[in-house]
Amino acid sequence: MPGKLLENAIVRLLKERPFYGYLLAGLHKRPANSDFPVGVTISAGVPTLACNEAGFATYSPQEQEALLEHCVMHLLHLHPSRRKERNSHYWDISCDLAINPALEQMPMAAPRPEYFNMPDGLAAEEYYHRLVDPFDTGNLDGAGMGSADQSEKGASGAGDGQEQGSVLDDHSIWEEADCTPLRLAEEMVRGMVRDAWQQSDGEVPGELRPLVTSFLTPPRLPWQMILRQFMATAGRIGKRSTWQRENRRFAHETPGSRKRHRLNLLIGIDVSDSTNAPELREAFAQELVRIAAGRDCCLTVLYANSRIQRLVKLSGKGVAIASYHGGGFTDLRPVFDYARTMHPRPAAVIYLTDGIGPAPESMDLPTLWVLTRAGERPVPWGVELRLDL
Repeated sequence: MPGKLLENAIVRLLKERPFYGYLLAGLHKRPANSDFPVGVTISAGVPTLACNEAGFATYSPQEQEALLEHCVMHLLHLHPSRRKERNSHYWDISCDLAINPALEQMPMAAPRPEYFNMPDGLAAEEYYHRLVDPFDTGNLDGAGMGSADQSEKGASGAGDGQEQGSVLDDHSIWEEADCTPLRLAEEMVRGMVRDAWQQSDGEVPGELRPLVTSFLTPPRLPWQMILRQFMATAGRIGKRSTWQRENRRFAHETPGSRKRHRLNLLIGIDVSDSTNAPELREAFAQELVRIAAGRDCCLTVLYANSRIQRLVKLSGKGVAIASYHGGGFTDLRPVFDYARTMHPRPAAVIYLTDGIGPAPESMDLPTLWVLTRAGERPVPWGVELRLDL
């Protein structure tokens, strides 16, 4: 849960720069595991903001707001998901160089192009190519220089005593975004941008307007591809670390991973009158079955309206989802209540619905809302997929 200091900073942004405030309000919050004041990433398919309140408190209110705006810009530019195999040290700095000139209240220690004798206005990739040594053979986690001091420069809490050009927010948690495909991450952020844009009545800061406009355009991905990528992401989340298996890259210095071979998914199907469209349910079911047939899956299917009407468990190649109509009105909470009782817990929840009905305020399981053409996303959390049939 967010601390009082973080909540107050978000409330100030809601009043002064509402688009930033609404985007931040929609992020999952958690305590930071490092000394950095804040950090943003996509963790297990969920856009997440981490905050160290003690480190955050060392900055002025204006700097706190700028640090949060800085995190929002990292997310909108999909920086955590765009690193790929690049050297993380140079990528961290490059991403900051690309966004910091637009943030007037950022602490002076934050990386700026002029500190590196570079022009403003370049993309992170352009700064990266100017910074990186083409003959650098160092590992991907450092600068390739063997400098023990470099990693200490980014430690927060030093305030004005930090060296100029040091990263102030936690980029190490960007590794958590590796399990989410870039195009799926883009769809997650697109849904959050759309919600924040509507809640702020279209008032978007000038530095974000071109970027926000690109997110407001209809997605180019077919819904089948989004569904496939979401299920693939859920499968990647199912890996567990183990010292009994050698890591392919770092041998015995790092634990390997043991895959949880069977992918457990909870499928919610809204059977109320508002989603009584056979062609829509059949298209969704056929694609789901097609994907599940290609891997070892266990699907728990809940047919629900205001309560769970029917439960079916499916596994193996003979998976088939039957048609069922229950009528009545929609309450989205029973499916998630059931998810919390499952052992083992599902890797993700996929819910076909029009979204019109009460839903939980929060959920710690990755969720894909498969919405009808006229449907409404019921809550800020979760990924939106729209069946335009």
